[in-house]
Amino acid sequence: MSDPLRDPDTAAALRYIAAEAERYLGSLAQRGVRLPQADAIAASLDERMPETGDGTMPALTELVRAADAALGSAGPRFFHWVTGGGTAAALAADWLTSALDQNAFAYESSPLASRCEELALEWSKDLFGLPRSWGGVLTTGATMANFVGLAAARRWWARRHGVDVDERGYAGLPVVPVFSSGYIHVSATKALAMTGIGRSMVRRLSRDAVGRVDLEALDTALGELGGAPAIVVGNAGEVNAGDFDPIERLADLCERHGAWLHIDGAFGLFAAVSPRSAHLVRGVERAHSVISDGHKWLNVPYESGFAFVRDASLLHGPFALEAAYLPPPGARPQFGALGPEASRRARAIPVWATLRAYGRAGYRDMVERHLDLAQRVASRVDAAPELERLAAVPLNIVCFRYRPQGLDESALDALNARIGAAILADGRVYVGTTRYAGRVAFRPAIVNWRTTETDVDLLVAVIREIGAREAAR
Repeated sequence: MSDPLRDPDTAAALRYIAAEAERYLGSLAQRGVRLPQADAIAASLDERMPETGDGTMPALTELVRAADAALGSAGPRFFHWVTGGGTAAALAADWLTSALDQNAFAYESSPLASRCEELALEWSKDLFGLPRSWGGVLTTGATMANFVGLAAARRWWARRHGVDVDERGYAGLPVVPVFSSGYIHVSATKALAMTGIGRSMVRRLSRDAVGRVDLEALDTALGELGGAPAIVVGNAGEVNAGDFDPIERLADLCERHGAWLHIDGAFGLFAAVSPRSAHLVRGVERAHSVISDGHKWLNVPYESGFAFVRDASLLHGPFALEAAYLPPPGARPQFGALGPEASRRARAIPVWATLRAYGRAGYRDMVERHLDLAQRVASRVDAAPELERLAAVPLNIVCFRYRPQGLDESALDALNARIGAAILADGRVYVGTTRYAGRVAFRPAIVNWRTTETDVDLLVAVIREIGAREAAR
């Protein structure tokens, strides 16, 4: 087989993959998250690029065989990172998105993609309690959303120094002052590197080993700038325990000192969806830029992120592009000129579909169910004599460790690291380790729409079982 034109049976290929995908999704509740043969299957894919291909169906058959090397990360027992699945509406819409193959650069390149993005952003602002007057753009995820928000902050900062940084660069400008707590995420520091501000420019003002913000130190540091502009990164949902910076108090300080407040709410922004947790993000509407992830708690397939900016005009500096063949700016937004990508997948279609399908009430119910499941895990941890919870559970992450009697901290760290590795190899549930206040711990995150009480009970049971086995070695 050579030219794709000679192998045109697209319908047969789609029917085959749809049937296999249905089989796979139907197995998620029973199969292990990681199958024992995953490494061998992944390695079995032929390394050689063929001179003459075998055709569509043989290639797809090989891919389906290799799919057993995939993690069951779309399933209910993947707790390792903050990873959602794809709701039925989002998944089906994502398949249609691939079939339609739209370029979501501008209205002229796809009226459907452009309109879905307008609505997805408007509905999301309503969901998160952000003002409708704000601008925004969909991105590939939280890292690029942080990049968008911080690029807007950089432009604002340089303007305060009388410079168009996106035209002239940093020449002659001072160092950009950036402040955060110890909760700042690596995606935000990566975005600072991509903007040219630099990872090491962040001053982490923490009042304890966990990383909670030192507001008095932040107030002093901003005051020492004498009114010069600065950027503050607030964190809505810290990855180890789901804790929050006090957003309202950060907003007070930023307003007093004239600083830009950027909120990284990759999953924590969804606290706004429920009255039970909305207090955690109180004041977020006073920020200058806010981001979140769609492939986390919104449960749309990868890749999906949200970047919201109070002053949308700031996005035209870093991301604008003009060429004779491109449509001129018009009444409708050109999303390809508001974010880093010009050629853009129509990722708004699954976002629109899932919000249209389940609405505000559906997402409120799901978030509250996950809040209950997190508390269920916490109660089982507290009841188990060999487990120790290390932090409060304000949202959807439970931070704890295996702690039998008679071991010092070093031995406990080594034991929990062994347990973590054994759990990933076992594959019934999937949860890794982290370091919280210097101690090796587990931090399962509950965000998948499929997760039930049975799944979280199995999580605790497996950790106890493997913990006992490893402790006896």
